Amino acid sequence: MSTEEYRLERIPNGQRLISEKLDHLRSICLGFWIPAGSRDEPDRLEGASHFIEHLLFKGTSKYTAEEIAQIFDTLGGELNASTSREYVVVYGRFLDDQLPVALDVMTDMLLTPTFADLDREREVVLEEIAMVEDSPQDLIHDVLAEVVLDGHPLAHPILGTRDTIALASEEDIRKFHQRRFAFSDMVVAAAGNVDHDQVRELLLDRQPAPDSKNPERSPSVPDVPPKRHFVTKETEQMHVCFGGIGMARDDERRFQLSVIDSLFGGSLSSRLFQEVREKRGLVYSIYSFANLYNETGLAGLYFGCRPERLGAVVETVGRELVRITKERVPDDELQRAKEHLKGRMILGLESTSSRMTRLGKGVITDTEILSLDELAERVDSVTSEQVLELAGEMYNPERLSVVGIGADESAFTDVVPVDCLAGLMV
Repeated sequence: MSTEEYRLERIPNGQRLISEKLDHLRSICLGFWIPAGSRDEPDRLEGASHFIEHLLFKGTSKYTAEEIAQIFDTLGGELNASTSREYVVVYGRFLDDQLPVALDVMTDMLLTPTFADLDREREVVLEEIAMVEDSPQDLIHDVLAEVVLDGHPLAHPILGTRDTIALASEEDIRKFHQRRFAFSDMVVAAAGNVDHDQVRELLLDRQPAPDSKNPERSPSVPDVPPKRHFVTKETEQMHVCFGGIGMARDDERRFQLSVIDSLFGGSLSSRLFQEVREKRGLVYSIYSFANLYNETGLAGLYFGCRPERLGAVVETVGRELVRITKERVPDDELQRAKEHLKGRMILGLESTSSRMTRLGKGVITDTEILSLDELAERVDSVTSEQVLELAGEMYNPERLSVVGIGADESAFTDVVPVDCLAGLMV
């Protein structure tokens, strides 16, 4: 997709509006991207962004919660939202001729939420937190972030904690919403059979003048030495993450990192999946990951196994870490990883929601929106020398922290030395 195929402008109310017209479709996906996430919350209000995301659906000055649900059901569409460490997105899919109705409901949710049933929804969020705490394969990523990004706002858990949610007052929530959810600071993204000018006029009808209140973030890169950390929970498996500081989303090497992630643990043919699961049957789930944020990132790997297999898994993972950081990747393996990555990119753009997400996320995070040809070119340009150099930096055992969740801490500490993986790399 060339840059001429989407349209981006800052409209008079201060919002950035971006759209991609796909006139062979009959649907539209519309998203409002808010520059507020868990990193923007004071410690005592951790989880406020996600809590507000829930409350937006509980009624507005014009619509009750039930009416919001009924309208979108009548449209045959869907309405949803999600919160990340750096933004909240509220999005809907609907038929193209229903744009005015859908946009009216969504803007009312964002502009005039009543925060009705706040205490009832508080209980829902507390149940969600409990659900994550009962899912160690999810919880461990929050634990890793807290260890690797210790003291940095990005370490805040997206859902917050039981204490911060239980103690958040309606006044606190309203003030945070007023400060961080300013309408003019939002990015509006649309993809499908959409008329850009129509969206523009509908938005200006709701709020003709800017009211930006969004405080600037103060980027900083955490400098935390590698640690070993364990959380005791009654689980059948031992859940483990190795991880360290990654890279910022505007780093030119991000395509190299994507290729490394694909060949190391991001596909069925990846080294970790083949060596640990397929050849040895030691785990059910194992994968690598790379999360990119504004000024830094988090890169690592996860696996879950029965405690008696932990030693064998760590030994095998250790060998693969040595191989990815010390040995040049063969050309055929590198090419296979590139093709997998390019295929994922293309398949990921076969729906209006994924295309809207690509546009909205690109603008809200101030990153370039590349065409598919440009993306493919960046991926194809990655060399084995670059992979070796960057892998040596990202997966250097001496810089990796290790965290675990399980029932027996001694089983963890017996296998994982105090200096994390360094002792395994001899």
